[in-house]
Amino acid sequence: MSPTPPARRLRIGLPRRAFSQVLLMQVVIAAGVAVLVTGLFLAPLSKQLDQEAMRRALAIAQTTAQDPQIAEGVLTTRPSPTGPVQQEAERIRKATHAEYIVVMDLRGFRWSHTTPSEIGRHVSTSAKDALAGQDVMQIDNGTLGRSARGKVPLYDAEHRIVGAVSVGIAYDSVRARLLSAIPGLLAYAGGALAVGALAAWLISRRVQRQTRDLAFSDISALLAEREAMLHGIREGVVALDRGGRIRLLNDEARRLLGIGDEAVGRSPDEALGEGRTTDVLAGRATGTDLLTVRGHRVLVANRMPTDDGGAVATLRDRTELEQLGRELDSTRGLIDALRAQDHEHANRMHTLLGLLELEMFDDAVDFVGEVVGDHRVTAEQVTEKIQDPLLAALLVGKATVAAERGVALWVSDRTRLPDRLVDPRGLVTVVGNLVDNALDAVAGTPHARVEVELRAEGRAVVLTVCDTGPGIPAEQRELVFTEGWSTKKPPAHGKRGIGLSLVRRLAERQGGSARVGEADGGGAQFTVALPEALTGPEPVLVPAAEETR
Repeated sequence: MSPTPPARRLRIGLPRRAFSQVLLMQVVIAAGVAVLVTGLFLAPLSKQLDQEAMRRALAIAQTTAQDPQIAEGVLTTRPSPTGPVQQEAERIRKATHAEYIVVMDLRGFRWSHTTPSEIGRHVSTSAKDALAGQDVMQIDNGTLGRSARGKVPLYDAEHRIVGAVSVGIAYDSVRARLLSAIPGLLAYAGGALAVGALAAWLISRRVQRQTRDLAFSDISALLAEREAMLHGIREGVVALDRGGRIRLLNDEARRLLGIGDEAVGRSPDEALGEGRTTDVLAGRATGTDLLTVRGHRVLVANRMPTDDGGAVATLRDRTELEQLGRELDSTRGLIDALRAQDHEHANRMHTLLGLLELEMFDDAVDFVGEVVGDHRVTAEQVTEKIQDPLLAALLVGKATVAAERGVALWVSDRTRLPDRLVDPRGLVTVVGNLVDNALDAVAGTPHARVEVELRAEGRAVVLTVCDTGPGIPAEQRELVFTEGWSTKKPPAHGKRGIGLSLVRRLAERQGGSARVGEADGGGAQFTVALPEALTGPEPVLVPAAEETR
């Protein structure tokens, strides 16, 4: 037989749902407040009723003491159940609904009492203060039980104290008044508790909708998971509230945007300044997979609104991918150029073979010299004017690609650039982008020509790239430097509209500028000025023989 499963213990504790916990806590608080307020109200009410009863007893005692028949009866008669003092006191007692009215002489003997047999006996409580001329109010126990009492002196016609009057109000009546007030008070407290419970339920329902009926433990786990996810993913996340202010940044977003915790609580315009990145985060630029440049990084941004009126933007670093894509485009261009050169080389070899078979040896020698000389002159011309090897190699390669595309790429005679570049790779990026754009603009046009000029002016470098293409309209000359703006079809690896933006960013990062205008031939002319692109001039070494002259 299978063992009997252990009985499950019944655990009593707080409910798990946030809605139920909030409702329970608010109802408990409302009930506690109702009980506290009721208790705080009943405590002074009891004391107030006691004071009211004592003042009433004192007022009856003062009224009785003012009756001249009472003082005269004490002076002229003997205490008797049928005496004038007893009769007058009973009349007043019945009229005022007091529990008792006791008239006593200076020795403390009763002249009146609710119980006739007590007349002539000594009072059970002290009356020395009243006999001394003071009014007294108190709660005390006597022969008739506990009562609220008022005691006053009794004066004769000549204002001499001849006794005292003690009046009692039954304490049971005071307690009855207190108890009679409790049901009404509890009704008010119950009504207040019901209103509080209803308000608590409404608030809890709102909490339930906002927390999606999750338990506090689930919310805590979700927050922990969110923190781990936000700071663990390799994608920048920026959350904005309904006012457009940044309320959350993960580690990758801080790295990509170059900002820190000081940006939290500020708008993208305040945290990042003007630019396309700011427009994307603020929602002024719409679309999916929007390209933007922040510093030297190429970013892909997406923005999605949230239910509370805010938004969440994601950022991906596309810098390396963009560089790989450009390298792929360059490689494909070189491959196409090499393929074309292979065909051209085969044609030249066929021509050379024909000249040799025809025994036209002198013509064959001239033909080979002409072919080799063209390439040698081109490379030598570039390296003479541009001494930086990376930049010279780039232009030699671009000249070959341009030739195969039917474009004449010229290096201006005014070009002079020493091998003292601070950032050769940055200038290679600038020149490569501008030359590629110029080749694309003039490809397929008659007499296509691109001219590159690089000159050093002190420590500054000025780059000019002119083409014979259709040019750029005046109204679009600033748009061409905007991230994502392009008139060309996107390549296979991604989107266009990055190159010229990078050119301007690289120039501005070095304190320079990039602008576009109209060339002399009607095409476009791009000018980039880099004021600190060269290191200081190297010292000239004078030979020792010359120093001795």
